[in-house]
Amino acid sequence: MTKIFFYITTILCLLMVSCQSEPSLQKYFVDHQEEPGFVAVDISPNILNIDKTKLSLEEKKALASFHKMNLLAFKINDKNKNQYVSEKNSIVSILKDTTTYKQLMKFGSGKQGASISYVGDEKHINEFVLFGNKNDNGFAVVRILGNDMKPEDAMTMISVLKNSNIDMKQFESLKGLMK
Repeated sequence: MTKIFFYITTILCLLMVSCQSEPSLQKYFVDHQEEPGFVAVDISPNILNIDKTKLSLEEKKALASFHKMNLLAFKINDKNKNQYVSEKNSIVSILKDTTTYKQLMKFGSGKQGASISYVGDEKHINEFVLFGNKNDNGFAVVRILGNDMKPEDAMTMISVLKNSNIDMKQFESLKGLMK
């Protein structure tokens, strides 16, 4: 009987330790994607409509490392200014977790700003995070998820995107968000 109690207690302790109570960007996305004021868009590589036969080997490799992109945006209005400040501060707090998110760059002023962070190490990046805010428009957070992405892959992907044939109807919900 004591062995059974010991095993059950051990399993419960392991389950409790494995459950993260710390906020994460993924949890933030899940918790807020259906809330009023927020717009969420998930983008897969298929939306890019790229003719892969015209891509260089480097471009194909960069595209293969990209799995999907999640975008969460908050549009500010006269009624939700306090919520905007609170939600923006929540994201900033999550991104300050230097054990998870490493900041590549940050720029801006008191009224607007942007940052680029990543998850992983310099040679094996699993996620890029772009965060931008403008106090009179709102904010947007973009998670670019992949496998073993490299910083140079991000630049290569920009050139791939220039040659893509994206169906802009997918982005109707974002119209007018950022001026």
